[in-house]
Amino acid sequence: MKNIPVILLGCGGVGRHLLQHIVSCRSLHAKLGVRLRVVGISDSKSLLLASDLFTRELEDTFLNEVSRVKLGGSSLKTLSSFVNECQIFTNLEVTRTVIDVATRLSKSTGLVVIDCSASSETMGVLNRVVDLGCCVVLANKKPLTAEMVTNSISQLGPSYSMFGLWVKACFDSMQEDYDKLVVHPRHIRYESTVGAGLPVIASLNRILSSGDPIHRIVACLSGTLGYVMSEVEGGKPFSQVVKDAKNLGYTEPDPRDDLSGMDVARKIESLYPKEMGPNMMSLEDFLSCGLLLLDNDIQERVQKASLEGKVLRYVCVIDGPRTEVGLRELPKDSPLGRLRGSNNSLAIYSRCYNEQPLVIEGAGAGNDTTAAGVLADILDIQDLFA
Repeated sequence: MKNIPVILLGCGGVGRHLLQHIVSCRSLHAKLGVRLRVVGISDSKSLLLASDLFTRELEDTFLNEVSRVKLGGSSLKTLSSFVNECQIFTNLEVTRTVIDVATRLSKSTGLVVIDCSASSETMGVLNRVVDLGCCVVLANKKPLTAEMVTNSISQLGPSYSMFGLWVKACFDSMQEDYDKLVVHPRHIRYESTVGAGLPVIASLNRILSSGDPIHRIVACLSGTLGYVMSEVEGGKPFSQVVKDAKNLGYTEPDPRDDLSGMDVARKIESLYPKEMGPNMMSLEDFLSCGLLLLDNDIQERVQKASLEGKVLRYVCVIDGPRTEVGLRELPKDSPLGRLRGSNNSLAIYSRCYNEQPLVIEGAGAGNDTTAAGVLADILDIQDLFA
């Protein structure tokens, strides 16, 4: 039986469902000769760690209690009564402790650190963990987008203000961290950062590793925006649909992460103006006031497309060096126009898949689906453990 120690960073929607999957799949994993030993769980304020990393783990009854507490929106600190079950670390202790655990376990059992947070601040921990020879599995996209942000900053040109120079220095550091992280491909998995549980990255890697060059991709890869657009077509206000998507677990903790996209020095369309950005407006004000101001514009665009027999979809087109991301009017009966709810679709054109593209389609959002993809990624690296 392979015993694989894991630490979970972030136990919001996806992390909570992952813990439930780990517990419910015990008998299945036993048949596969694998046991996932959850030795640590953290949220934004604290870390719970098994009392003995080598002989103990957080029991399944405790994991279920964690899920219950986090579903209610409480902090892990509220589980301090379980002092015999675990050790509790807070704030600045968390990062140091995770690295310490990785240092100790890397010399014996190994370790998988799972990032289900929505934070860009986990990059330093993840890099150190991988440098120590441990493994990383990501549902969190942000550690992988440092290169894209850096490219955006580079488009500012040579005339930086002092603040601009400071920002560039910060993002240059992020680029260095990104490079360090992805240099260990055998020890990192990130399938669930795109398309939830769909095999998007694995399929792309298989095509490329076979020597088949990909020259075009057309996709709807935001399950959140797919759900939003199809619900608005049904007559619901945009503001209400976004809030519904957040309650269903389709969006990031801040829905603007889904509504904005990210500028990679290419054309990209945000669904809200700059003055509603995270640096200009609080999340609470955006949800209560900002969204309402977007209703009329989105509804007008939906109605205009409908009059022409079309629908709005948030589409990504990669055509050679050109990339465009934004709302497009598509025929209702087209493959992307027929998408409903949170479904994603990806059409890959290559030498072998030229006239008939390889199409990957299915549920592309949701905590349960994403957590299942994370679990599959963990099992995918089991061969690295004795």
